Amino acid sequence: MSVAVVPNDSKHNLKAVREAYYDKISKYDMAPLWEVLKNVVTKEPKTKCTPALWKFTDVQKLMGEAGDVITAEEAERRVLVLENPNLRGQTRITNSLFAGIQLIMPGEVAPAHQHVASAIRFVLDGEGAYTAVKGEKANMSPGDFILTPNWAPHDHGNPSDKPMLWLDVLDLPTVNHFETSFMNHFDEAVQATKRSEGDSLEFYGSGVLPDGAEVSKISPVINYTYARTRPIIERLMKAGDIDKRHGARVRYANPTTGGWALPTMGAHLALFPQGFKGEPYRSTDGTIFVCAEGKGHTKIGEETFEWTRNDVFVVPPWARYSHTADKESVLFSISDRPMQEALGIWREDA
Repeated sequence: MSVAVVPNDSKHNLKAVREAYYDKISKYDMAPLWEVLKNVVTKEPKTKCTPALWKFTDVQKLMGEAGDVITAEEAERRVLVLENPNLRGQTRITNSLFAGIQLIMPGEVAPAHQHVASAIRFVLDGEGAYTAVKGEKANMSPGDFILTPNWAPHDHGNPSDKPMLWLDVLDLPTVNHFETSFMNHFDEAVQATKRSEGDSLEFYGSGVLPDGAEVSKISPVINYTYARTRPIIERLMKAGDIDKRHGARVRYANPTTGGWALPTMGAHLALFPQGFKGEPYRSTDGTIFVCAEGKGHTKIGEETFEWTRNDVFVVPPWARYSHTADKESVLFSISDRPMQEALGIWREDA
């Protein structure tokens, strides 16, 4: 093996020799790690994501205009993507998650399909529309947390006389990172429902399980209703079980395992008493928040974001934040924490 002789007369010559060497190895599709190591293996997490907030007053108006621009049938899914300002054009709110606001107008149907990406719905506004998942129809009400797991057939319909709006969050950027996306459409726009509404919650979310129920990483519950979850966080608060950072908080769980409801996305619902001033916190999972009730603000780094009902905001990975509630408030949150925990890379810093 020959060794290049480096002239010792000047740094200029050394630089020229190295650049010539880099050009040479580039022709062999190789590159020097030592030139980029500090940017590849960083001392702390670095993210291109930035904090951002979407006001529901703006979203509602713009979604109403979308209803005039395109039909649900034409669009397949009438969704406005919430793009992180520093990730414009990449169809993502964090590096690993997609988020968007979906609108379905009275009388419309969003036809049945299935895809590898898992999805959740957090209902924002309206009453009487439904989503059907794996043969179970779930009527949607504000605050409901609805699962559409990997490859689960699903369609939406709105037989009511009012528009319906909800937040979609999908692990789509992660699926596309692995280049494993598949999608399938069905001949029928509306899938046949074999179960009664709420069957999955009653079967699996009542402290008992059907005899012989299979254990799966995916929760069998379709709709974690707000009407059932809200009283639990209220009881936690009354019992004084209030975390100094996260309020009186519950985790949406898979009742067959006690783990997260989905293997790729984890969600919480938290109640904050009036006047709550949270202690600073940060973790490696970039987190999407929705105000389900109340009014307050969240300080993210050096920026402060004021929120009220149905506003959506995002906290980047490893960004320090703290919540303040001007009045009793409820925040829904979701992140990629289950994925990070499965890989052994999730960290938090109180």
